[in-house]
Amino acid sequence: MTRRAPASYHGVVLTAPFSTPYQRYSIDTAHHWIARALKGSLDSVGLKKSQLDGFSVSSFTLFPDSAVGLTQHLGLSTRWLDHVPMGGASAGVALRRAARAVQAGDADIVACVAGDTNHIDSFRQLLSSFSRFAMDASYPYGYGGPNANFALLTDHYMNEFGATRTDFGRICVSQRDNALKNPRAVMQKPLTLDQYLKARLIADPIALFDCVMPCAGAESFLVMHEDKALQLGIPFARLTAAIERHNAHADDPMQLRGGWTLDRDTLWEMAGCTPLDIDVMQTYDDYPVIVMMQFEDLGMCEKGEGPTFVRDHDLTINGNFPHNTSGGQLSAGQAGAAGGFIGMVEALRQVTGQASGTQVKDAARALVTGFGMINYDRGLCTSATVLETGVRA
Repeated sequence: MTRRAPASYHGVVLTAPFSTPYQRYSIDTAHHWIARALKGSLDSVGLKKSQLDGFSVSSFTLFPDSAVGLTQHLGLSTRWLDHVPMGGASAGVALRRAARAVQAGDADIVACVAGDTNHIDSFRQLLSSFSRFAMDASYPYGYGGPNANFALLTDHYMNEFGATRTDFGRICVSQRDNALKNPRAVMQKPLTLDQYLKARLIADPIALFDCVMPCAGAESFLVMHEDKALQLGIPFARLTAAIERHNAHADDPMQLRGGWTLDRDTLWEMAGCTPLDIDVMQTYDDYPVIVMMQFEDLGMCEKGEGPTFVRDHDLTINGNFPHNTSGGQLSAGQAGAAGGFIGMVEALRQVTGQASGTQVKDAARALVTGFGMINYDRGLCTSATVLETGVRA
């Protein structure tokens, strides 16, 4: 059956990127962090919460509330509401839905916010009840959490394609270099390749610096029509393309590719460009192996050529392929579901000239990718988005 081409996102823009400073642990609730981020976005462009008529939320630790409960907590009255429980793919999915709401006139201004707290024991509790697969088939056998899953994936990738720990280390070290220019990043100590290689093992072959640092925090941006942004006189980025896919390649015995492979042609056709035209790329990076998969599956290189791509490119802010310029989750931190938003918010800053110390010179087009919901043996959700400069700050 022939699939219809998706409608253009013409007229939809993103603005008001905001990140709360992350904290390793917090006694505050997810509600607190989400409220701070929402206020930050609104204040940055001079809007009041009464002007907001759309609201999208992503969070793992909001229970027993959801987006609808937050409307009362935050004093919002919206005519469009969404809750996106898709982890690392949430920003792209939330943006797609918000964009269509704006185009249809169902909302004029939509806030997309993701945030989580991190109590002393909250991460362990989250893992124990993350999904029915986790509760029945993983956690009772001491196999809780993503470290073991990604250890198997990383080992298989290394055997299949000849990747080495040094290749993965190049990703981690470059992101730490970027994070040192981002005052909001949790990791503020330099990291050398030698330190990376000598770090203690967590789940062979994954070692300490291959793993994200769970923390508390939130990320936020606004979605509206370009006419509204021009009326407000604020910087914005245009949404030119976006895709999402769930439970792709379900018959693959080991996940070495994601749903991007099924929809990337649509992405680049909508965007009117190729991977070679991207100025900055923000990937979902809970582990470096998934970064390589995204380079391959989005067309930066062929499948299995991720290690060569990393060896041939400088991934730092001033390099020939700027990547995860804020430090990404590996060095800036993973604030729960906000880990799926950190790349989108940074990309928005980049193409609007608001990235300050992490700014890539003349960045006009950004690719943002998402990967989420590690359910038993694979990630179920993928997303990708292309943003272009509209009006710079």
